[in-house]
Amino acid sequence: MTAERRSGRKRAVGRMTALRNALTAWLSRPLASFHLLLAVFGLLTAIGLVMVLSASAVVDVDQSWFNSIGKPFLFASVGLVVFYLSLRLPLRMIRQLSPSFLLLSIALLALVLTPLGRGANGREHAWFAIGSMSFQPVEVAKVALALWGAHVLVTKRALVSQYRHLLVPVVPVSLVMFTLVMLQPDLGSTVTLGLVLLALLWYIGAPIRLFTVILGAAVAAVLVLSVGTGYRNTRLLTYLNPDADPSGASHQVIQALYALADGGLFGRGLGQGSAKYDYLPQVQNDFIFALIGQELGFVGAVVVLGLYGMLAVVGLRIAARNTDPWIRLVAATLTVWIVGQAMINVGYVIGLLPVTGITLPLISAGGTSTVVTMMAFGLLANCARNEPDSVAALRSLGPGRVGGLLRLPAPEPYRPGVRRKPVRPSTPPRGGGRGGAGRGRTGATMPAPGERRRVQRSAASTERRRRGVRDTGKKQSARGLGGTGRKTGGGRR
Repeated sequence: MTAERRSGRKRAVGRMTALRNALTAWLSRPLASFHLLLAVFGLLTAIGLVMVLSASAVVDVDQSWFNSIGKPFLFASVGLVVFYLSLRLPLRMIRQLSPSFLLLSIALLALVLTPLGRGANGREHAWFAIGSMSFQPVEVAKVALALWGAHVLVTKRALVSQYRHLLVPVVPVSLVMFTLVMLQPDLGSTVTLGLVLLALLWYIGAPIRLFTVILGAAVAAVLVLSVGTGYRNTRLLTYLNPDADPSGASHQVIQALYALADGGLFGRGLGQGSAKYDYLPQVQNDFIFALIGQELGFVGAVVVLGLYGMLAVVGLRIAARNTDPWIRLVAATLTVWIVGQAMINVGYVIGLLPVTGITLPLISAGGTSTVVTMMAFGLLANCARNEPDSVAALRSLGPGRVGGLLRLPAPEPYRPGVRRKPVRPSTPPRGGGRGGAGRGRTGATMPAPGERRRVQRSAASTERRRRGVRDTGKKQSARGLGGTGRKTGGGRR
């Protein structure tokens, strides 16, 4: 019996070793990050569409077919187009357009505060509304800040050890965007926009004490704004004591916990959740994770969390395997934003955080959020195709199956800029005319001191060789003349 157990353990260990070796070999392939990212993107999109349709089938039963079924598919279709464009455009072009993209996003944030913007209840201004369609500019501002902030910090990376260059102009521009978002008012989007700023500063190498100051100031600002506004104060009190008002402000949080507990291990079945029958308000938006737990159970919730965990690993892997510093910073920042927003949403659904009203990326219902998140995934996939190993494989072996199907062009290899060593300015010649400092009378640029020394040494060595040749010729001539004279003299005698 003991021998059988030992042989069984050896076989299990051998299988695990073979599986680990096969997984390691597959992960070492050039396009492994790209394929993993596409898999995560496809699974999250499919789960989001299914769950939104399951929740909206009851909520929008008295409304038109377009609102319940057509809208999710329309926004997903638009998002796929944006995903493809973000994947196909060269990253060099995207970096060049990042300042214009940022200015456009700030203009939209300011314009939404005008009478053109419309909020949820007439007093809030968070989006532009055209009929039944809406557009929320703060979602675009998150990607714009990530692209432009990475561009500025990478351009000044040799000077980021100084606070003046590290903070200016990224932090002042971010504060302007925070102010415009808070005037809407939208505290949840301000928090996720702050995640983008913190990720930029973290991955560029800002000191820890700077984050202590920023986080302390952010917590103080959130507390002041929460106490000063009625509904934010209610949310904070609800978080501190959820059982204080179970039929009022705490109703949504308590019903979300009931839905999660009702799901059990494998859930009640797709479409069989009871939370969407007005027990949990807005279940298709901010609290869709509770419906996932009720219909798909603990297993389904763990699968969704595992996909976001896989996204975190793949995104940071893409950042680590790239050599272009701008791509590294963009990939890491976008990953932190998407995963951080997902964790905040799940955190307040399960009662660990106060309710902030942000969506679960790619799963919650929301047009602008879905489209912009798909754009971020397209940028991450583009960064994955620009890894050095991926570039070499795509340029030598062809686009591959996915690249050939999508007709993606081969990415360009990264070429770092040439850093020139500073050279001491040459001393201007005496009596130089109007040609400027360092120029002679004819206006020609004088050579550098090192170049002049090399020229002088070369001229001196050439002169020595010429002198040596000249002396040798004189000696040979003298010897020849002396020998001829002696012979001639002997003949005369």
